[in-house]
Amino acid sequence: MNSHSIPRARVVLRVAFLAAVVALSGCSTVKGWFEVGDKSKKAASKPAELTEFTPSATVSRMWTAKAGSGEPLIGVIQAPTVADGRVYAAAIEGGVRAFDLQTGASVWQYKTKLPVSGGPGAGEGLVVVGTLDGDVIALDAATGTEKWTAKVNSEIIAAPTIGQNTVLVRSNDGRVTAFDAGSGQRRWFWNHDLPSLTVRGNDAPVLGPGFVFVGNDDGTVAALSIVDGRPLWDQAIGVPDGRTELDRMADVDGSPALDGATLFASSYKKQTLAIDAPSGRPLWSQDHGGAGRVGVASDRVIVADPAGVVWALDKNGGSAMWQQAGLVRRMLSGAAVQGDFAVVGDYEGYLHWLRLDNGDLGARIRVGRDPVRAAPVVVDGILVVQTAGGDLGAYRLQ
Repeated sequence: MNSHSIPRARVVLRVAFLAAVVALSGCSTVKGWFEVGDKSKKAASKPAELTEFTPSATVSRMWTAKAGSGEPLIGVIQAPTVADGRVYAAAIEGGVRAFDLQTGASVWQYKTKLPVSGGPGAGEGLVVVGTLDGDVIALDAATGTEKWTAKVNSEIIAAPTIGQNTVLVRSNDGRVTAFDAGSGQRRWFWNHDLPSLTVRGNDAPVLGPGFVFVGNDDGTVAALSIVDGRPLWDQAIGVPDGRTELDRMADVDGSPALDGATLFASSYKKQTLAIDAPSGRPLWSQDHGGAGRVGVASDRVIVADPAGVVWALDKNGGSAMWQQAGLVRRMLSGAAVQGDFAVVGDYEGYLHWLRLDNGDLGARIRVGRDPVRAAPVVVDGILVVQTAGGDLGAYRLQ
C-alpha cells in the first residue's frame, strides 16, 4: 500500500466500525450501546431477530462457488459482476475468477499476489480490477489473460466501470481516472475533495450517453463529460450538517441508478433524490434512504436506511409507498430488484426477498456465515451475490 493511502485507510476503518455501532444502536448513543443493567435499552439496541413467516415466493439455489477470501480484514465491499453469460468475482486472497452464469462452472482464474480489492468491472471484452496498492489490471474477458496494467495514487475499493472505449476507476482519495480501454493509456482525471470523516466504502461510477455519474463522500453526485472529465453539474443528495464529524457524514456510497433519463441516488443522511440526468435538475427529494445502492423497479425505487428500515418510494413523486421495519439494525446491504421482489442482504449472511407491492417478507435464504455487504446483482432473472467471506451464490425465483 502506498504512503498516501495508509492514513485514510486507518480513518475509514475506524469510521466503518463507528457507523456499524450507530446502525446497530438505532437512536441510542454509542455509550449506551455498551451499558449494562437496563435490559429494555439493551434489547432495543440489538439487531432484530428473524421471525417465521409464510413464504409467498420459492427461491431455488442454482449453484455456489468460492471467490477467495480476505475481505473482512480490511473492510472493503466486494461484489460480483455479470456480463455476456459469465459471473466475474474477485477477492483480496484469490485473484479474479470467471464462472458460467447458468451452471457456476469455473471458466478461468487469474492468480496474483496483489490485494485485489475493487471488485471486477466488465464490458467491451475486458474484466478490470483494482488493488489496495492502486494497481489497475485489465484482463481479457474470454481467457483471463492480462492485457494491460496502470497505476493510480490511492487504494481502489470500488469496481471499475467500462464503456464507450473507456475504463473509469474511482480511487479512495476521491479521484476518478479515465483510461483508454484498448491501451490502458490515461486520458484524464478528476479530483473531488473529501470530508475528514467518511463511511468506509464507495461504488462504481455510472455511464450515460456522454456522461459519467459519480457518488461522492460529501453527499453529492457529480456529472462529468466522458470525453475529458469536465464537470457538467453537481447536486447535493445529503447535506452534511451536525455538530460533529460523525453527525455530518453524508456519503453517497452506492452507485447512482440511471433509469432512462432519471438518476436516483441515496445518501447516508437518509435522503434520496431523483435527478434529471442531462441537466442535474432535482425532480423530487425524500427523507428516506441510505448510503447503499438503490433498487429500481417499474414504478418505485427501494432503499435501505442506516437503521435497517427498507422503504419503497414512488418513482414519479418520491412519496413513501411502504416501509419494512422487520430487519432493523441488521446492517443491510443495498437493494436489488428480482421479479416482483426487492432483495437485501444482512450481517449474518441472509438474503431477504420483500414483496414489491406491500413490503411483506416473501422468502429468505442464507448464502453463508459471513455478512452480505454488497447489493446483489440481478441479470436475466438470476440473482448473484457475494459474502464478505468470498462465498458466491446464484438464485432464481420460481
